[in-house]
Amino acid sequence: MEGGSFGAGRAGAALDPVSFARRPQTLLRVASWVFSIAVFGPIVNEGYVNADSGPELRCIFNGNAGACRFGVALGLGAFLACAGFLLLDVRFQQISSVRDRRRAVLLDLGFSGLWSFLWFVGFCFLTNQWQRTAPGPGTAQAGDAARAAITFSFFSILSWVALTVKALQRFRLGTDMSLFATEQLGAGAGQTYPGYPVGSGVEGTETYQSPPFTETLDTSPKGYQVPAY
Repeated sequence: MEGGSFGAGRAGAALDPVSFARRPQTLLRVASWVFSIAVFGPIVNEGYVNADSGPELRCIFNGNAGACRFGVALGLGAFLACAGFLLLDVRFQQISSVRDRRRAVLLDLGFSGLWSFLWFVGFCFLTNQWQRTAPGPGTAQAGDAARAAITFSFFSILSWVALTVKALQRFRLGTDMSLFATEQLGAGAGQTYPGYPVGSGVEGTETYQSPPFTETLDTSPKGYQVPAY
């Protein structure tokens, strides 16, 4: 039971790369990884433009440096987390302890839920700051980068919510299997087996009876005489 809990195969079994790549959880992690790059990449490259009043750089999102820093931190954190959880998914089947598997699933569930909330906050924050941004040369120049960061922030909400749901399903599956194993062990410990029934099996030689429909052969039938020569 330990080897097949929390949605994985038996511990120590060989990993099939094709089936692993086709898993919904793997596809969601790769999509979230790509979305994170699409968020912090444009902000780092084009998110800072020259201010109208001087040569200093200002954030494209209404000149709020906190918005740019939050977007970069959120995307970079998601990028590293997706890479780490992908490695954990690869090694998950090699974990033989149910307790360690439970901790890994709880970590995935907690982090995915937290990052789903942070992506929602980031999407609302960036959208609000972009709406307040005054039009200008810098805004027109880096407008595509700002809109790309906002768009993929919304997509990241969906992907991380899906990852949270998948982690919750794995946790419930592992909990149900652990309860099932506990019930089976408890029932097996209290179960009594009946003794060997008396009188069954091979019977003694005293009970042997001759087969039915048999007759004894008379070697010297009556009325027959041996002729004398």
